[in-house]
Amino acid sequence: MAATTAWQPLNDGLTEICTLLEQQISPSSAVDKSQIWKQLQHFSQIPDFNNYLVFILARAEGKSIEIRQAAGLLLKNNLKGAYPSMSRENQKYIKSELLPCLGAVDRNIRTTVGTIISVIVNIEEGSGWPELLPALVTCLDSNDLNHMDGAMDALSKICEDIPHVLDSEVPGLAERPINVFLPRLYQFFQSPHASLRKLALGCVNQYVIIMPSALYNSLDKYLQGLFLLANDPVAEVRKLVCAAFVHLTEVLPSSIEPHLRNVMEYMLQVNKDPDEEVALEACEFWSAYCDAQLPSENLKELLPRLIPVLLSNMAYADDDESLLDAEEDESQPDRDQDLKPRFHTSRLHGSDDFDDDDDDSFNVWNLRKCSAAAIDVLSNVFGDEILPALMPLIQAKLSTSGDEAWKEREAAVLTLGAIAEGCFNVRVDQYASTLFLQIVAFLLPLLDDKFPLIRSISCWTLSRFGKYLIQEGGNPKGYEQFEKVLMGLLRRLLDSNKRVQEAACSAFATVEEDAAEELVPHLGVILQHLMCAFGKYQRRNLRIVYDAIGTLADSVREELNKPAYLEILMPPLVAKWQQLSNSDKDLFPLLECFTSISQALGVGFAPFAQPVFQRCMDIIQLQHMAKVDPASAGAQYDREFIVCSLDLLSGLAEGLGSGIESLVSQTNLRDLLLNCCMDEAPDVRQSAFALMGDLARVFPAYLQPRLIEFLQVASQQLSTNLIGENLSVANNACWAIGELAVKVRQEVSPIVTNVVSALALILQHAEAVNKSLVENSAITLGRLAWIRPDLVAPHMEHFMKPWCLALSMVRDDLEKEDAFRGLCAVVKVNPSGGVSSLVVICKAIASWHEIRSEDVNSEVSQVLNGYKQMLGNSWAECWSALDPPVKERLARYQV
Repeated sequence: MAATTAWQPLNDGLTEICTLLEQQISPSSAVDKSQIWKQLQHFSQIPDFNNYLVFILARAEGKSIEIRQAAGLLLKNNLKGAYPSMSRENQKYIKSELLPCLGAVDRNIRTTVGTIISVIVNIEEGSGWPELLPALVTCLDSNDLNHMDGAMDALSKICEDIPHVLDSEVPGLAERPINVFLPRLYQFFQSPHASLRKLALGCVNQYVIIMPSALYNSLDKYLQGLFLLANDPVAEVRKLVCAAFVHLTEVLPSSIEPHLRNVMEYMLQVNKDPDEEVALEACEFWSAYCDAQLPSENLKELLPRLIPVLLSNMAYADDDESLLDAEEDESQPDRDQDLKPRFHTSRLHGSDDFDDDDDDSFNVWNLRKCSAAAIDVLSNVFGDEILPALMPLIQAKLSTSGDEAWKEREAAVLTLGAIAEGCFNVRVDQYASTLFLQIVAFLLPLLDDKFPLIRSISCWTLSRFGKYLIQEGGNPKGYEQFEKVLMGLLRRLLDSNKRVQEAACSAFATVEEDAAEELVPHLGVILQHLMCAFGKYQRRNLRIVYDAIGTLADSVREELNKPAYLEILMPPLVAKWQQLSNSDKDLFPLLECFTSISQALGVGFAPFAQPVFQRCMDIIQLQHMAKVDPASAGAQYDREFIVCSLDLLSGLAEGLGSGIESLVSQTNLRDLLLNCCMDEAPDVRQSAFALMGDLARVFPAYLQPRLIEFLQVASQQLSTNLIGENLSVANNACWAIGELAVKVRQEVSPIVTNVVSALALILQHAEAVNKSLVENSAITLGRLAWIRPDLVAPHMEHFMKPWCLALSMVRDDLEKEDAFRGLCAVVKVNPSGGVSSLVVICKAIASWHEIRSEDVNSEVSQVLNGYKQMLGNSWAECWSALDPPVKERLARYQV
């Protein structure tokens, strides 16, 4: 049999590919890059195209480094998709060409090779390349800088992308790879070459989070290495040392406890590092320390030296990007890139325990923000104990005069905002209360400062103090200050500077949430200012005004429903509504705003309801067309239009109640809605089930013609893969089934058995889902049990304990009453099925503060007394297992 010959490229093919790569990386605009890209993609279909690429990367010595690197990067991208389906010979050839390049003379070639190696290891999960690990070890032990650097670079990428691969058993190896590499990495901490020290430390740091036993057993060595590198001349190495201490503090605080004072002193020192990235990494330590609940007295001793460092780092750096647009005047139109992406959150029914962090992730995290966050955390840990070290520094900064010192004054105001919640949350003594009012009095004039960033930070800081001013409402001075803050923020809403407008509007929305009904006496003047801002703001800030109007509606609810207020509020909004097309994304925040207004006004929204309803229908239909044929729809499909429109229809249903009937009766909303309930996008389904539930509450007859279809689609959501967004869909579907069940009663029978078994599973694995879904599952299960106890009771032993546990966490309301009607109904049908769960049944009943419904109260009493009679002498055993507070609550039932 003839021996297989090694693969060789054809010269013509090689030349053609090199020419294409050269054109692709050429800066010339004369070259049509899209055509070249298409040609390269076409070549990718040829089985040995990737062999050519690795050949150019590894062996095309006569070509420029840029062309060889371009070949390598294209190879990396191709392998991500094509590698598993390539022939074994081609896979083998590519690997054999990569390994000798680990020690290539040019660093760009070495790093490209390292990236490709990491991609292959990721695909093969480390098991298909027995030559790789010995080759890396040989390079690391070679003492040749290029070989050591190339191997270390590849290793660092493997550690970053797939760290678990090195901590796994590999066939043919006596021990896990990490046991081979870790001692070598520790040795490189002492390398004279900065690049090797940096890569070695970076590799080990990747393992702190997963803490394999090899690292855990050699922690002393790791810590010795960190102390050795602590004052490294290279900033990137010092940054990694800080990161290591932060990770250890988060993951295994006990590991640094013996060295705590040294670590804290070091972190304090590097928090002043001239390199801002090093100082930023060190600054993360203080929040990590507090979260790890390490001894607070150690930190308390450090406060007099730490606080001045944090404060000095809170001043704007000269190159802070925020300074660039600080002077932007309202007359300058917003550019498209100024409009940050916005994300609408679909309607959710139930406990508000989903992560809805309104954190502005588009702003860059920097030393200033990290220092402010650290001060915030410290103030929450130590409360007003930090004031003696802090206030003299703040006062000194605030009293600096002159234009050149404005950044110092601004940092002092930021500090006051950062400590607002920690230091003034519980004001028990007269001193803190007086100081608090003095601070507010001092901040008010800063709203008119000549520097826009001082005006904007003063808005934010005052909004942080707002809720405590409201708590001071009984104190005439406190109320007077609250009114001044309110008027000051309203004045700044109309500032001519865009940054100040944005800060004032956001601050005002915060105050609205905190103040709620306290705003009612000022509604007229608030609306005048908001609508004046609405008339003058550019597109970016207009979104924040919509939010402030929506928040106002949520806060004051029906108080808004007065002709004088609606005359100020509605005409400008309606004019804007008519001005925007059905495919204009500026509609999103307006739809959200109308949702809040329609819920707040209730039937008061009726005069505006018809055009709003029709517009939502048109938008949903347009998007359904755009999904199939964007050209004939004249719009690109964007599901957010559907989500916002469904949510606004829910708001109308909630606000108008049965008044929605005249709007929906003659429309095809029912079919559109069912369609949305089956959409592949979770957020569309989530909002669709919210609307289904809202319609079930106020106009169930409308869903009747397709009732079983709605119920079946909703019940399917309960057994879908319950992770991520599917949890919110299941939550709303579960709630909607319950709302529909109590209206249509026996007609839910066909789905009861399936839904109950799905809900039982959810309740049995409650720790794997969120609080809202658990509560809704418990309530819907109860409602189905109330309607069809005969279908539910035979299975009750399987879910009684988790069901009662969940019910005991639900707050007292009408939904909980329905659920307890179901609980009592199934116990009557199958009393013996509840005996083994009697203790948790008692706890669930004791979770009520007061059952207002007489019939539910009577049912519950019958259940308890029925079990007492049924169990006879065994009742005492059950009673003795209950905690005293539970017994106390049950005493009202004479058991």
